[in-house]
Amino acid sequence: MCGIAGLINLRTDAPIPDRELALRMARALRHRGPDGFGIYRDRHVALAHARLSIIDLDGGWQPMANAEETLWVCFNGEIFNYIELREELAAKGHRFRTKSDTEVLIHAYAEHGEAMVDRLNGQWAFVLWDARRRRALFARDRVGINPLFWATHGGVLRFASEVKSLFQDPAVPRAISREGLDEALTFWAPVAPRTPYEGVHQIPPGAIATLELDRDAAPRVSVRFRPEFPVERAPRGDEAPLVSRVREAIHGGATIRLRADVPVGSYLSGGLDSTIVAALIASNREVPLRTFSVEFTEREFDEAEHQRAAVAHLGTSHASIQCGDAEIARVFPDVVYHAEAPLLRTAPAPLFILANLVRQSGYRVVLTGEGADELFAGYDIFREDRVRRFWARHPDSKLRPQLLLRLYPYLQRSPVAQVAMAKAFFGRNLTQTDDPFYSHRPRWDATSRIKLMLDPAMREGVGATAATERLAAQLPGDFMRWTPLARAQYLEITTLLSGYLLSSQGERMMMANSVEGRFPFLDPDVMDVADALPDALKLRALDEKHVLKRAMGDLLPRGVLERKKQPYRAPVVQPFFGAGTPDYVEACLSAEAVKDAGIWQAQAVASLVAKCRRTGGKSMSNTDDMAFCAILSTQLMARDLIQGARVASAGDDTSGRLGVDVDRARDAGRSP
Repeated sequence: MCGIAGLINLRTDAPIPDRELALRMARALRHRGPDGFGIYRDRHVALAHARLSIIDLDGGWQPMANAEETLWVCFNGEIFNYIELREELAAKGHRFRTKSDTEVLIHAYAEHGEAMVDRLNGQWAFVLWDARRRRALFARDRVGINPLFWATHGGVLRFASEVKSLFQDPAVPRAISREGLDEALTFWAPVAPRTPYEGVHQIPPGAIATLELDRDAAPRVSVRFRPEFPVERAPRGDEAPLVSRVREAIHGGATIRLRADVPVGSYLSGGLDSTIVAALIASNREVPLRTFSVEFTEREFDEAEHQRAAVAHLGTSHASIQCGDAEIARVFPDVVYHAEAPLLRTAPAPLFILANLVRQSGYRVVLTGEGADELFAGYDIFREDRVRRFWARHPDSKLRPQLLLRLYPYLQRSPVAQVAMAKAFFGRNLTQTDDPFYSHRPRWDATSRIKLMLDPAMREGVGATAATERLAAQLPGDFMRWTPLARAQYLEITTLLSGYLLSSQGERMMMANSVEGRFPFLDPDVMDVADALPDALKLRALDEKHVLKRAMGDLLPRGVLERKKQPYRAPVVQPFFGAGTPDYVEACLSAEAVKDAGIWQAQAVASLVAKCRRTGGKSMSNTDDMAFCAILSTQLMARDLIQGARVASAGDDTSGRLGVDVDRARDAGRSP
């Protein structure tokens, strides 16, 4: 992975793009690409690149062009099937000058045009400049693993892998978006194309966008991929071929993601998904696989026992790092700076620390188990939905709500510890099973309560149901014909997975430490196979990921295979009020700082902070946990990304190798 940035004039008669600004934008992404930079400029565009070398260490410098230098690409990500695509294109007469996957994009575009993206297996965000046609093509992978933001101002479009790069241009306004914040405080993340920043947009996952000079004022977006599920319930039959197909697809997804010219390691949480990935990688190696995990000092969150069992079973060379309250509090400002988004949990912080361990161990690529829960119905939200629909058929039943007690066995403060509490939480709107958001409504409603603490000016123009209404307008036309489980999976994939898990908690934490994450379960073949499976192979009664256990169980230690699902979590409020409160918390949550930021009501913040002090951050309600984290993270955003000097100085360091330096505008000015 890398960092990309650049400037594109909207009109052909506009002034030549600022070369130094484009380089500054790339330097603000140095954490994404510490190995050097590249720049291409002509009269209409300036493309800049920060490189993290993974494939073709010597020849893969960017921006990269075709032989005629009429097509230029600025690429962040990996194309895992580049070897097969290269052979196919070479057979059609294309000649390659490097061994990189980047060059395949150029030739694939020349051969197939925009349809090239349908042939890619990988994770990508790229901008391709067609100089002859004066046309830019933007593209992002199926589920949005790699980010791509853009903003227009003064007749110039700016694009970048991260918002802090866009903010290197002082002409770009910096402000929190009301709609983006509204969605973050409902779904945990804004839904593309919205972002947390006013005037800043993102290319949606699975989309391409085109921009033609003198024609378009903004990119014209076309979504080419969305999760698709069968309209009719699949008949029950012989499940063995489907189980075999799942195993084959996951094995292929893991194997192809080992392609790299640097060592590849794996995260190992001790859960089903990461252990499957590690087991598949270990079977492809003659030397022990290097695995990495985070341990927690607090037993409620720790999975070290299961991690050690997996290590012993797989024979990996393992490294772990302990994470406690002090460590979470120490790195949280950096976590928010790199996430560039409101956070309702501190869970990204331990993963930031873990990624640093990977980098310090000499690795820059790791595989993870992300995506398995969404594709194979591993989350409690899928089981909740099933129980609620069963209960809704007889809403007066006293026995059916008892099934809720089988959820959350891993939580000390379980929301279903008492039947009365469970019935109150999950029983709201119980019989409204035709609600397209039935599966997610209880959680979204609970999260949305945080918005009552917003400053009235920040709530202005944003209705109580605006976020869900906007999402409803984006649903596929056949959404309500899918099974309830398929609908819940679609919502989880398109909101939480893309917007939060792969971004704030995933790619951003890795790339902050110059580490590339790869996700075998998000291989297109795995996704297609999973989407087509009958519900009963994913969620059998209340047994989650049933097909995964059948397909991969022989690779796993019995303890991992049979353990109850325990989602990854971290302490939320306690790190900031346990042993002591960090100075930045005091500064960011002071009445003056809250009023200056204009996001929250100062009195409401003061009351919540007082409660945190009284309790030491322990035994707080789920809503209070989320509210505190949302407030602190947005205040840090205001300090470091909106108001402060940190983002402004991110591009100051001019050191680093310049691997590509092509300036057609400068060269044209020197011609006689």
